[in-house]
Amino acid sequence: MSANKIIFLNQKGGVGKTTSVVNLGAALALRGKRVLLIDFDSQGNLSSSLSADNSAPGTYDILTEQISAKEACQKTSINNLDIITANIDLAGLNIELVNVENRNYYVKNALAELENSYDYIIGDCPPSLGLVTINTLVWASYVIIPMQCEYLAMEGLNSLMRTVASIKRSLNQDLTILGILFTMFTKRTKLANEVVEDVTQYFDNLVFKTKIPRNVRLSEAPSHGLPIFAYDKHCLGAKAYYKLSKEVITRVE
Repeated sequence: MSANKIIFLNQKGGVGKTTSVVNLGAALALRGKRVLLIDFDSQGNLSSSLSADNSAPGTYDILTEQISAKEACQKTSINNLDIITANIDLAGLNIELVNVENRNYYVKNALAELENSYDYIIGDCPPSLGLVTINTLVWASYVIIPMQCEYLAMEGLNSLMRTVASIKRSLNQDLTILGILFTMFTKRTKLANEVVEDVTQYFDNLVFKTKIPRNVRLSEAPSHGLPIFAYDKHCLGAKAYYKLSKEVITRVE
């Protein structure tokens, strides 16, 4: 059975993309799924969040055909959870591929050999719509859009929806928005509840029931190179991501 290929995408930074990739991946692994996380961001935050060796060959080396995708997979401290790392080398790839034939299909072709090795492959995208991000949209089956509960985030959401629709029409007919995930949610604030209400009104079938709370333990875990389940499995953040993993499984399986 082919892997479920999911990317977390938002053109706005600081919305909890990397935190969500790490902890959804770990939650799925804890549920017995074989999971691979791929860092597509040259900042390498996903890699450092799991104490992975980002000096080892990773995404850049795969896409420049220096090594195979299977050779780049690293084990993590969590059973069933592997990672392909990224570092600053990846920043130059947009320029290197700009005049290459079939440049939008590099990720899809390079990762094809992994599809039968995992149940889920989850990518962390950079907060921009460069060539690497377009490649991930051509490769992926599903997009999850993490968003904060603020009005500026709602403006970006419409733009992102248009981008995904455009890629679906022209380059990847199988691309589906799996859901909109509210992150850093504080139910006590009027603004947060109003944003949730407004987005749900327009995109009811897309909004995940699970909301990720603003949680200090979630913020602390990356500095220790651990997913939340290895850092504090009893905190509210851990419970939310474990609940989200069940929702994701229900939607794709």
